[in-house]
Amino acid sequence: MVGVEVASIQKSYGSGPVLDGVSMTFEAGRLTTLLGPSGSGKTTLLRIIGGFVAPEVGQIRFGTEDVTEAPVWKRNIGMVFQSYALFPHMSVFQNVVFGLNRRGIRGGEAKREVIRALEMVHLTGFERRHPKELSGGQQQRVALARAIVTKPRVLLLDEPLSALDRRLRQDMQIELRRIQRESGLTTIFVTHDQEEALALSDNVAILDRGTIVQQGVPSEIYERPRTRFAASFLGDANFFVGRVSFDGVETAGGLVRVEGRLPDLGSMVTIAVRPEKMAIHPVGASADGDNVIEATLHETVYAGAVSTFILRTSDGSEIKVLNQNAEVPTLAPGTPVLATWPWSRTIVLEA
Repeated sequence: MVGVEVASIQKSYGSGPVLDGVSMTFEAGRLTTLLGPSGSGKTTLLRIIGGFVAPEVGQIRFGTEDVTEAPVWKRNIGMVFQSYALFPHMSVFQNVVFGLNRRGIRGGEAKREVIRALEMVHLTGFERRHPKELSGGQQQRVALARAIVTKPRVLLLDEPLSALDRRLRQDMQIELRRIQRESGLTTIFVTHDQEEALALSDNVAILDRGTIVQQGVPSEIYERPRTRFAASFLGDANFFVGRVSFDGVETAGGLVRVEGRLPDLGSMVTIAVRPEKMAIHPVGASADGDNVIEATLHETVYAGAVSTFILRTSDGSEIKVLNQNAEVPTLAPGTPVLATWPWSRTIVLEA
């Protein structure tokens, strides 16, 4: 197992930079997700690591080896594309063995490696089938088997689940996580899907306009985002802007208290609260020790086990509260309510 390090990577297309001095380390044997919106530079960074695109500035290292100038075939990577790119005229066995044959591995040794790879992706018995005879999830697993059968140093995944429907996508997230853990491969995964990033990753790096705005373990980034972009892109959040006072932050909806340090007294600050950290109560309910914002229930969005309550404050701001349906009373639109949450759940964001 080798880790991957990128240092000061720059790449431009046209008049603007796609990547602007990106530096980070991908830990050996771990799955790291590059998460960001379209145009953030995540796929370009993946292709630079794989050798498909050359950086204008910067270095790429696999372990201690500088591979910046190395061609794709010398880097020994496994790659799974969004479209799978299977050969339609070849059987599953022929698709998977293709990379081994290109490396001069044939006969019994190649067959053993293909059997091992198909066992890992739970496709034993599918060797003679062709891609058109497989479901989308099965095709995706063939592409994974083809990528890992050559025992690459690094596995690169470019939105491989985006073509699947929601239920199959969730099932394949579990399968992909299992395969990565069993193989122990250093894996770099590109997606714009927040749920995928949280479900699959050991580490997440959020990209915005060619720079990494935050990186770390999923729970850390979700619970303590540093910027408004990170808070809004990974999950949902309610934002309040106010002025720092002796007691907390004075917002249009009232005083919000926080745990931890605040900027200088009198300065403006943005704070965030995740919708599921908040609760909704009728006016007059006890909220000892919590922050309290008065609002009016505007709409309830029912989603089976949970409901999202859309509230409006006196200044017209919108607040989302996400609660389990068993925990909240039935309220009609227009009802005055209290949105409450513990001080510790308030996130102070950087400017």
